Amino acid sequence: MKQQKQTFGVIIATRNIFNFKLAVEARKKVLDKLEKMGFGTVILPESETPTGNIEGYPDAVKCAELFKKNANVIEGVIVILPNFGDELGVVNTLKLSGLNVPVLVQACDDDNDKVDVKSRRDAFCGKLSVCNNLYQQGMKFTDTIYHTYSLESKEFTKDLLKFAGICRVMKGLKNLRVGAIGTRPGGFQTMRASEKLLQYYGITVVPVDMSEIIAAAEKISETDKAVTDKVKAIKDYGDCSAVKDNKIVRQARFGLAVERWIEANDINISALQCWESIEKNYGCAACVTMSMMGEKLMPSACEVDIAGSISMYALALAAQQPSAILDWNNNFAEERNKVVCTHCSNFPKSFFQNDIKLGSLDVLGTVLGSEDTFGAVKGKVAPGDMTYFRISTDDRKGVIKSYLGEGVITDDPYGMDGGIAVCQVPDLQRLMKHICKEGYEHHVAMVRGHVADILEEAIGNYMGWNLYRHD
Repeated sequence: MKQQKQTFGVIIATRNIFNFKLAVEARKKVLDKLEKMGFGTVILPESETPTGNIEGYPDAVKCAELFKKNANVIEGVIVILPNFGDELGVVNTLKLSGLNVPVLVQACDDDNDKVDVKSRRDAFCGKLSVCNNLYQQGMKFTDTIYHTYSLESKEFTKDLLKFAGICRVMKGLKNLRVGAIGTRPGGFQTMRASEKLLQYYGITVVPVDMSEIIAAAEKISETDKAVTDKVKAIKDYGDCSAVKDNKIVRQARFGLAVERWIEANDINISALQCWESIEKNYGCAACVTMSMMGEKLMPSACEVDIAGSISMYALALAAQQPSAILDWNNNFAEERNKVVCTHCSNFPKSFFQNDIKLGSLDVLGTVLGSEDTFGAVKGKVAPGDMTYFRISTDDRKGVIKSYLGEGVITDDPYGMDGGIAVCQVPDLQRLMKHICKEGYEHHVAMVRGHVADILEEAIGNYMGWNLYRHD
């Protein structure tokens, strides 16, 4: 996923019975703030309207045309109410522009000593009118921490950062292409997902048979420079001291085959048949390849868990850092709010924030042999805040549902192989009851840091998927 500068459309709304200078001042403050925060803006030039801001239908038409011309770069629209504002100017701009992006509605505080006719804002009331009209039009929008606040406030900065995260998630999920590499393992019926439900929301699943990837890998010469470069990248990625070079070369060729198919088919993320076909028919595991893609914010989920990879991607977009797929795997003695989350694993390197070793799959290695199962990324995940998230397609109800929450990864020792994250989640037992009752999968996506507020708004409000937030 390429990191690009985010750009927002900006509407500074005003109303003629109020002091338009308040809107002029607000325009400068907002544009300066967004520029300093590293965001781009699309805003109607001051010369285009009598006050330099949006008031009434004619101004809305002009602003909508500008937004249309820049629709390919506008990720969200920020509405500022420095005074009561003209609600129809706001609503008509959004409606006529045809933009289908998140909208943030902010209103400015009045000062108690500045409520005379020339100084009062009445934005507190104006915001209600704007939101009422957005609701009437069926337009979704994002509210701010407080109903009104100053443009210089820390709350405005916090809301802008949250809104940027919401816009990243929505842009990333729009027209998303998920590569389903291989067939879902027969023993993992839990990973079934409805491509039709996902397609309804613009998410396309593109399948490829594992035999095609293996055949492509076999055709890549071991002496190819791309293979040499990939071998070096793998050795730099983690400690390979216990692994024979020929196994690393094999992994490199497989990784190149996967990456080339992804590039050729314009794939954003993937879900991969990590066992047993690749081990039996090619002679390596897929974890390192998946981990390295995840490090580039192109997450890949095990066992062709399509819904899991989408969950991972939403987290990665929100946090702007690699996410992982884990099993809710073990109790932690009798501490009922702790859980051991593991995988073999394919965790991205920076998710660990610790040294990692590359070796053979521990459990499958006992069955298939260590020679044919090289590729596991092993280590203990460093302590810190985390957010967990999972979507699931519910065919019986015809909906996409999800759950979301925050917790911490602890520093508790645990004597298990693979990728280990001992997690603490408030009221974990109630969460597990919800997961069981609603028939969720045993996989969960996680990312470092707390970004639940971003996902709650993006998934629950804008995507409209059923969402349970666990607190």
